[in-house]
Amino acid sequence: MTPETNPSPPYLAVNNIEVIYDHVILVLKGVSLQVPRGSVVALMGGNGAGKSTTLKAISTLLRGERGDVTKGSVTFDGERIDQLTPNALVQRGLSQVMEGRHCFGHLTIEENLLTGAYTRRLSRRELQQALDKVYHYFPRLKERRTSQAGYTSGGEQQMCAIGRSLMAQPSMILLDEPSMGLAPQIVEEIFEIVKDLNRKENVSFLLAEQNTTVALRYADFGYILENGRVVMEGEAAALAANEDVKEFYLGVSGAGRKSFRDMKFYRRRKRWLA
Repeated sequence: MTPETNPSPPYLAVNNIEVIYDHVILVLKGVSLQVPRGSVVALMGGNGAGKSTTLKAISTLLRGERGDVTKGSVTFDGERIDQLTPNALVQRGLSQVMEGRHCFGHLTIEENLLTGAYTRRLSRRELQQALDKVYHYFPRLKERRTSQAGYTSGGEQQMCAIGRSLMAQPSMILLDEPSMGLAPQIVEEIFEIVKDLNRKENVSFLLAEQNTTVALRYADFGYILENGRVVMEGEAAALAANEDVKEFYLGVSGAGRKSFRDMKFYRRRKRWLA
Protein backbone atom coordinates (compact mmCIF):
# COMPACT_ATOMS: atom_id res chain seq x y z
CA MET A 1 0.00 0.00 0.00
CA THR A 2 1.45 3.32 -1.09
CA PRO A 3 1.10 6.95 0.03
CA GLU A 4 -1.08 7.54 -3.02
CA THR A 5 -3.50 4.63 -2.61
CA ASN A 6 -3.76 4.50 1.17
CA PRO A 7 -7.33 5.57 2.07
CA SER A 8 -6.47 6.36 5.68
CA PRO A 9 -4.40 9.37 6.81
CA PRO A 10 -0.64 8.78 6.54
CA TYR A 11 1.11 7.72 9.72
CA LEU A 12 3.81 10.32 9.09
CA ALA A 13 3.24 13.33 6.85
CA VAL A 14 5.78 16.00 5.95
CA ASN A 15 3.90 18.91 4.43
CA ASN A 16 5.81 21.37 2.26
CA ILE A 17 8.56 22.10 4.79
CA GLU A 18 11.33 24.63 4.36
CA VAL A 19 14.48 24.44 6.46
CA ILE A 20 16.99 27.24 7.00
CA TYR A 21 20.31 26.99 8.85
CA ASP A 22 21.81 29.98 10.66
CA HIS A 23 18.86 32.14 9.53
CA VAL A 24 20.46 32.34 6.07
CA ILE A 25 21.14 29.00 4.35
CA LEU A 26 18.08 27.50 2.66
CA VAL A 27 18.50 23.71 2.67
CA LEU A 28 15.03 22.22 2.12
CA LYS A 29 12.67 23.86 -0.37
CA GLY A 30 9.11 22.67 0.00
CA VAL A 31 9.69 18.99 0.80
CA SER A 32 6.58 16.83 1.18
CA LEU A 33 6.39 13.09 1.79
CA GLN A 34 4.23 10.47 3.45
CA VAL A 35 4.82 7.20 5.27
CA PRO A 36 1.81 4.89 5.67
CA ARG A 37 1.59 2.84 8.84
CA GLY A 38 3.53 -0.40 8.61
CA SER A 39 5.53 0.52 5.50
CA VAL A 40 9.17 1.07 4.57
CA VAL A 41 9.76 4.31 2.67
CA ALA A 42 13.16 5.23 1.25
CA LEU A 43 14.48 8.79 0.96
CA MET A 44 17.28 8.76 -1.60
CA GLY A 45 19.73 11.16 -3.18
CA GLY A 46 23.38 12.07 -3.27
CA ASN A 47 25.49 13.81 -0.65
CA GLY A 48 24.06 17.20 0.23
CA ALA A 49 20.63 16.45 -1.24
CA GLY A 50 18.92 17.08 2.11
CA LYS A 51 18.16 13.56 3.31
CA SER A 52 19.60 13.88 6.83
CA THR A 53 18.15 17.38 7.21
CA THR A 54 14.70 16.01 6.38
CA LEU A 55 14.98 13.32 9.07
CA LYS A 56 16.22 15.84 11.64
CA ALA A 57 13.36 18.17 10.76
CA ILE A 58 10.95 15.34 11.53
CA SER A 59 12.67 14.33 14.79
CA THR A 60 13.12 18.02 15.81
CA LEU A 61 16.89 17.59 16.19
CA LEU A 62 17.58 20.57 13.94
CA ARG A 63 17.58 23.08 16.77
CA GLY A 64 20.79 21.64 18.13
CA GLU A 65 22.44 22.43 14.79
CA ARG A 66 21.08 25.97 14.43
CA GLY A 67 18.46 24.87 11.96
CA ASP A 68 14.76 25.77 11.85
CA VAL A 69 11.65 24.60 10.02
CA THR A 70 10.44 27.98 8.76
CA LYS A 71 7.49 26.80 6.66
CA GLY A 72 5.23 23.78 6.50
CA SER A 73 4.38 21.18 9.13
CA VAL A 74 5.05 17.60 10.21
CA THR A 75 2.34 15.32 11.59
CA PHE A 76 2.69 11.90 13.19
CA ASP A 77 -0.27 9.66 13.95
CA GLY A 78 -2.61 12.59 13.33
CA GLU A 79 -0.80 15.03 15.64
CA ARG A 80 1.42 17.93 14.65
CA ILE A 81 4.87 17.28 16.09
CA ASP A 82 7.32 19.83 14.63
CA GLN A 83 7.21 21.90 17.82
CA LEU A 84 7.71 18.99 20.22
CA THR A 85 10.99 17.97 21.85
CA PRO A 86 12.91 14.88 20.67
CA ASN A 87 12.22 13.26 24.04
CA ALA A 88 8.47 13.78 23.61
CA LEU A 89 8.63 12.20 20.17
CA VAL A 90 10.40 9.11 21.49
CA GLN A 91 7.64 8.74 24.07
CA ARG A 92 5.08 8.92 21.27
CA GLY A 93 6.83 6.12 19.38
CA LEU A 94 9.00 8.01 16.89
CA SER A 95 12.73 7.34 17.14
CA GLN A 96 15.74 8.28 15.00
CA VAL A 97 18.94 6.33 14.43
CA MET A 98 21.51 8.96 13.53
CA GLU A 99 23.99 8.78 10.69
CA GLY A 100 27.35 7.53 11.98
CA ARG A 101 25.79 5.29 14.67
CA HIS A 102 26.83 7.43 17.69
CA CYS A 103 27.25 4.60 20.19
CA PHE A 104 28.72 5.35 23.61
CA GLY A 105 32.16 3.94 23.01
CA HIS A 106 33.10 3.55 26.68
CA LEU A 107 29.95 1.55 27.50
CA THR A 108 29.36 -2.10 26.72
CA ILE A 109 26.93 -3.13 24.00
CA GLU A 110 24.34 -4.07 26.61
CA GLU A 111 24.78 -0.81 28.52
CA ASN A 112 24.25 1.05 25.25
CA LEU A 113 21.05 -0.88 24.67
CA LEU A 114 19.79 -0.12 28.16
CA THR A 115 20.15 3.62 27.56
CA GLY A 116 17.47 3.27 24.88
CA ALA A 117 14.88 2.32 27.50
CA TYR A 118 15.23 5.50 29.57
CA THR A 119 11.85 6.85 28.41
CA ARG A 120 10.04 3.72 29.57
CA ARG A 121 9.22 2.73 33.13
CA LEU A 122 9.99 -0.95 33.06
CA SER A 123 10.29 -3.60 35.70
CA ARG A 124 13.43 -5.70 35.70
CA ARG A 125 11.52 -8.48 34.02
CA GLU A 126 10.15 -6.20 31.29
CA LEU A 127 13.60 -4.77 30.71
CA GLN A 128 15.02 -8.26 30.24
CA GLN A 129 12.21 -9.09 27.83
CA ALA A 130 13.05 -5.99 25.80
CA LEU A 131 16.72 -6.99 25.72
CA ASP A 132 15.81 -10.54 24.71
CA LYS A 133 13.81 -9.17 21.77
CA VAL A 134 16.75 -7.09 20.58
CA TYR A 135 19.06 -10.09 20.94
CA HIS A 136 16.59 -12.19 18.97
CA TYR A 137 16.87 -9.85 15.98
CA PHE A 138 20.55 -9.12 16.51
CA PRO A 139 22.16 -12.35 17.77
CA ARG A 140 25.60 -10.88 17.14
CA LEU A 141 24.91 -8.26 19.81
CA LYS A 142 24.20 -10.99 22.34
CA GLU A 143 27.60 -12.49 21.60
CA ARG A 144 29.27 -9.10 22.08
CA ARG A 145 27.06 -7.77 24.90
CA THR A 146 29.94 -7.39 27.37
CA SER A 147 32.32 -5.78 24.86
CA GLN A 148 32.93 -2.03 24.86
CA ALA A 149 31.04 -0.58 21.92
CA GLY A 150 34.04 1.46 20.83
CA TYR A 151 35.99 -1.73 20.17
CA THR A 152 33.32 -3.43 18.05
CA SER A 153 33.02 -3.35 14.26
CA GLY A 154 31.11 -0.74 12.30
CA GLY A 155 28.38 -3.26 11.53
CA GLU A 156 28.02 -4.21 15.19
CA GLN A 157 27.81 -0.55 16.16
CA GLN A 158 25.09 0.02 13.57
CA MET A 159 23.19 -2.96 14.96
CA CYS A 160 23.67 -1.58 18.45
CA ALA A 161 22.28 1.81 17.40
CA ILE A 162 19.18 0.22 15.87
CA GLY A 163 18.79 -2.10 18.87
CA ARG A 164 19.05 0.85 21.24
CA SER A 165 16.25 2.52 19.33
CA LEU A 166 14.13 -0.64 19.59
CA MET A 167 14.46 -0.56 23.38
CA ALA A 168 12.18 2.51 23.35
CA GLN A 169 9.52 0.35 21.65
CA PRO A 170 9.02 2.66 18.67
CA SER A 171 6.25 2.32 16.11
CA MET A 172 8.36 4.24 13.60
CA ILE A 173 12.12 4.54 13.13
CA LEU A 174 13.92 7.19 11.11
CA LEU A 175 17.05 5.42 9.90
CA ASP A 176 19.82 7.64 8.53
CA GLU A 177 22.36 6.11 6.11
CA PRO A 178 22.41 2.59 7.62
CA SER A 179 24.82 1.30 4.97
CA MET A 180 27.47 4.00 5.37
CA GLY A 181 30.97 2.56 5.68
CA LEU A 182 29.83 -1.06 5.88
CA ALA A 183 30.74 -4.11 3.82
CA PRO A 184 28.02 -5.24 1.36
CA GLN A 185 27.39 -8.45 3.31
CA ILE A 186 26.76 -6.52 6.53
CA VAL A 187 24.52 -4.05 4.68
CA GLU A 188 22.36 -6.92 3.44
CA GLU A 189 22.20 -8.39 6.94
CA ILE A 190 21.05 -5.10 8.44
CA PHE A 191 18.41 -4.52 5.76
CA GLU A 192 17.09 -8.06 6.24
CA ILE A 193 16.64 -7.27 9.93
CA VAL A 194 14.85 -4.04 9.01
CA LYS A 195 12.52 -6.08 6.81
CA ASP A 196 11.87 -8.54 9.65
CA LEU A 197 11.13 -5.74 12.11
CA ASN A 198 8.72 -4.21 9.64
CA ARG A 199 6.87 -7.45 8.92
CA LYS A 200 6.91 -9.09 12.33
CA GLU A 201 6.79 -6.09 14.69
CA ASN A 202 4.91 -3.71 12.36
CA VAL A 203 7.57 -1.03 12.80
CA SER A 204 7.35 1.63 10.09
CA PHE A 205 10.59 2.94 8.61
CA LEU A 206 11.64 6.09 6.84
CA LEU A 207 15.21 5.46 5.79
CA ALA A 208 17.60 7.94 4.22
CA GLU A 209 19.98 5.99 2.04
CA GLN A 210 22.53 6.85 -0.62
CA ASN A 211 22.77 3.21 -1.74
CA THR A 212 19.78 3.38 -4.05
CA THR A 213 20.08 -0.23 -5.20
CA VAL A 214 19.65 -1.65 -1.71
CA ALA A 215 17.07 0.93 -0.63
CA LEU A 216 14.74 0.21 -3.54
CA ARG A 217 15.05 -3.54 -3.01
CA TYR A 218 13.72 -3.33 0.54
CA ALA A 219 11.41 -0.29 0.44
CA ASP A 220 7.75 -0.15 -0.57
CA PHE A 221 7.88 3.43 -1.82
CA GLY A 222 10.62 5.93 -2.52
CA TYR A 223 11.37 9.63 -2.83
CA ILE A 224 14.43 11.12 -4.53
CA LEU A 225 15.85 14.41 -3.31
CA GLU A 226 18.10 16.78 -5.21
CA ASN A 227 19.20 20.17 -3.93
CA GLY A 228 16.63 20.14 -1.14
CA ARG A 229 13.64 19.24 -3.30
CA VAL A 230 11.74 16.06 -4.10
CA VAL A 231 12.35 15.49 -7.80
CA MET A 232 10.82 12.03 -8.16
CA GLU A 233 8.63 9.65 -6.18
CA GLY A 234 6.89 6.36 -6.74
CA GLU A 235 6.62 2.66 -5.96
CA ALA A 236 10.05 1.20 -5.28
CA ALA A 237 9.78 -1.26 -8.17
CA ALA A 238 8.78 1.51 -10.58
CA LEU A 239 11.67 3.72 -9.50
CA ALA A 240 14.13 0.83 -9.87
CA ALA A 241 12.92 0.36 -13.46
CA ASN A 242 12.98 4.06 -14.32
CA GLU A 243 15.66 4.93 -16.89
CA ASP A 244 16.62 8.23 -15.22
CA VAL A 245 17.00 6.55 -11.85
CA LYS A 246 19.04 3.73 -13.34
CA GLU A 247 21.32 6.19 -15.11
CA PHE A 248 21.83 8.74 -12.33
CA TYR A 249 21.69 6.55 -9.23
CA LEU A 250 22.31 2.97 -10.29
CA GLY A 251 25.03 3.88 -12.80
CA VAL A 252 23.52 2.18 -15.85
CA SER A 253 21.22 3.09 -18.71
CA GLY A 254 19.59 1.39 -21.66
CA ALA A 255 22.78 2.04 -23.60
CA GLY A 256 25.01 0.74 -20.82
CA ARG A 257 27.18 2.61 -18.35
CA LYS A 258 28.11 6.17 -19.31
CA SER A 259 31.30 7.96 -18.51
CA PHE A 260 31.31 10.39 -15.61
CA ARG A 261 31.98 13.25 -18.03
CA ASP A 262 28.96 12.34 -20.15
CA MET A 263 26.86 11.97 -17.01
CA LYS A 264 27.80 15.45 -15.83
CA PHE A 265 26.98 16.96 -19.22
CA TYR A 266 23.63 15.19 -19.37
CA ARG A 267 22.78 16.14 -15.80
CA ARG A 268 23.30 19.80 -16.59
CA ARG A 269 20.79 19.47 -19.42
CA LYS A 270 18.30 17.39 -17.49
CA ARG A 271 15.49 19.55 -16.12
CA TRP A 272 14.38 17.58 -13.06
CA LEU A 273 12.37 20.45 -11.67
CA ALA A 274 10.58 21.48 -14.87
